Amino acid sequence: MKYDLVVLGSGPGGYVAAIRASQLGMNVAVVERSELGGICLNWGCIPTKSLLKSAQVFEYIQHAENYGIRIEGNAIADFPKIVERSRTVADGMSKGIQFLFKKNKIEVITGFGKLKDNQTLTVTNDKETFDVQANHIILATGARSKTLPNLPQDGKKVIGYREALTLPKLPESMIIVGSGAIGSEFANFYNTMGTKVTLVEYMPTIVPNEDEEVGKTLARSFKKAKMNVLVEASVESVDTSGDKCKVQIKTKKGIEEHEADIVLSAVGVTPNLENIGLETLGIELENGKIKVDDYYRTNIEGIYAIGDIVHGQALAHVASAEGITCVEAINGMKPEPIDYKNIPGCTYTNPEVASVGMTEKMAIDAGFEIKVGKFPFTASGKASAAGAKDGFVKLIFDAKYGELLGGHLIGANVTEMIAELVAVRKLETTGHQLIKTVHPHPTMSEAIMEAAAAAYGEVIHV
Repeated sequence: MKYDLVVLGSGPGGYVAAIRASQLGMNVAVVERSELGGICLNWGCIPTKSLLKSAQVFEYIQHAENYGIRIEGNAIADFPKIVERSRTVADGMSKGIQFLFKKNKIEVITGFGKLKDNQTLTVTNDKETFDVQANHIILATGARSKTLPNLPQDGKKVIGYREALTLPKLPESMIIVGSGAIGSEFANFYNTMGTKVTLVEYMPTIVPNEDEEVGKTLARSFKKAKMNVLVEASVESVDTSGDKCKVQIKTKKGIEEHEADIVLSAVGVTPNLENIGLETLGIELENGKIKVDDYYRTNIEGIYAIGDIVHGQALAHVASAEGITCVEAINGMKPEPIDYKNIPGCTYTNPEVASVGMTEKMAIDAGFEIKVGKFPFTASGKASAAGAKDGFVKLIFDAKYGELLGGHLIGANVTEMIAELVAVRKLETTGHQLIKTVHPHPTMSEAIMEAAAAAYGEVIHV
């Protein structure tokens, strides 16, 4: 049997592409060597959010008296049960993909897929090796934890994010290398659980892709929670020969030796491009990723690539959007290409971080004359009522045309608020239009309206 489309990989890019293709009438199969849903649903986005929710509940209980609630005795975090819950949540999501595939009549082929030609994948599993043919093949193989030469992972003392999700017991101490979303989220979780956490970041601020003010504010929150945060620092070496890891960290003050039970490497991801047949077909690469056009076509007819293996932000929602765009283009629908300058980024720490568009520095460096509006959550009635006054909304406008160049949020639930600013940028809404958009009271989202007003000298509540 020859399919209209075969997708290699069932992560957020692959499974969404497969479902959209089925909706458009294509006969679809997905080749997957592991769990349906890929890293995101099984070992990334979903289980980490489950862990962070447990941490949030634990923190609420510890500070219940702040809300007028007295709890007799001490709250105890059952670490194995917390991990078990996260795995149950992940398993449920993976089963949900099975249901969606069945509903959309998508065939699942278990095994490792490798390109044989531009219409054939050779699939190998525990039982057999066989060919699968299709008119179109989408590569959606995702990525894995990046390893550094001076930080080799042994899966026990020096670990990646997968091992961090399923540690058998709560470590007394942990050094986390890298403060992007993965590193900062794990730092937040383990610190809240009671692990002594040291977060090491090479750049001058943590979450270095975010606006500088956001990074500094998050660092203050982490330090307030008794986390050790080291910026402009790098791990030189790790000695795992003893009971604890001895870590040499280069800082502005010189070399420091730190000890920890566990070292977590969270320095990014590496695309899964090995042994999938790229060389066989002569598929073109660019800076270590597959080169594609606006509709994710490679240089080989009938072969497409999406997600972490192509250029663009390595985010689940980006992969999903790419999958839909790719499939619609295959079906002749001429979809609008994705605007990678309008992709939201979220970090689910406490406080949360969310952003879209340019930072203040980027806007200045690009030559824009800007207006900046900032509204602190200390002035928000909803934030005060919720006991979550840390953070702010910061908006950057083009002074000439009123276009929103960037939005940067740090605070409670801001990952649920960022989509408004993505829509504002998409619709080319001006600052004055945003000010006149009535926001409900009391909500955290009022801070967006107030920040816009602050940029134009019209803010009411500060």
